Amino acid sequence: MYEFGFDNGWIAAAPAWVEKMAGGGDRARTMVLDPVMLSLAQDLTGKRILDLGCGEGRFCRMLAAQGAATVGLDLVPAMVVAARERDSRAGLYVLGSGDVLPFAEAVFDLVASYLTLSAITDFRSAIVETTRVLKPGGHLLVANLSAFITASDGWVRDPNGRRLYKPVDRYLDEHGVILESRGMRSLDWHRPLEAYMQAFLNAGLILRRFLEPLPAHEGLRDDPQFEGDFRLPDFVVMLWEKPAS
Repeated sequence: MYEFGFDNGWIAAAPAWVEKMAGGGDRARTMVLDPVMLSLAQDLTGKRILDLGCGEGRFCRMLAAQGAATVGLDLVPAMVVAARERDSRAGLYVLGSGDVLPFAEAVFDLVASYLTLSAITDFRSAIVETTRVLKPGGHLLVANLSAFITASDGWVRDPNGRRLYKPVDRYLDEHGVILESRGMRSLDWHRPLEAYMQAFLNAGLILRRFLEPLPAHEGLRDDPQFEGDFRLPDFVVMLWEKPAS
């Protein structure tokens, strides 16, 4: 059905992604998700953290700046190379797949999945693997695309270009969604929220926080790029805990 290989298009998209991050990055991350993700990560000093799907290492560097010992994992060789080039702690970036993690059991205090799960084909195995490598009492911090977004083709607009509504269809069906932006073309996956929640619960995790974050600044309501974020959430953020015993 789709022409993408095992990497869901990210090997070809990697150069454009690295260039995008070097040129100022993604405002959705900086203005919506970063404040929430860093707040929920809490005290990072001395914590051993895995960034699942680290890309060119941006979030690893942010966590390390707050005292964490980070390990970044990515499926795409060019991403790992770029991450090592941008981080003086070369060697803490590992090539690997999220559904078969190359780590021992119970070695991380926190695993961060920053807009990664929707790009992993076998996300259920990835959640099981993430739980395995967490220490008892450790946390899984997840930012994911909202299912309202992945089940929609975008805003319907009036003749003046104003947003009217987003039609949602096939919400209950798990299916591929092709994303295209600035020279990148990749395959993500729509899953109903129930599918994700049941996978986390089946792995034995305990939900501690669930958020649908707004942009960080109220003044962004007047920004055409963010006005829609105050009407429908683009993201969900969750903090899950592995039981201590």
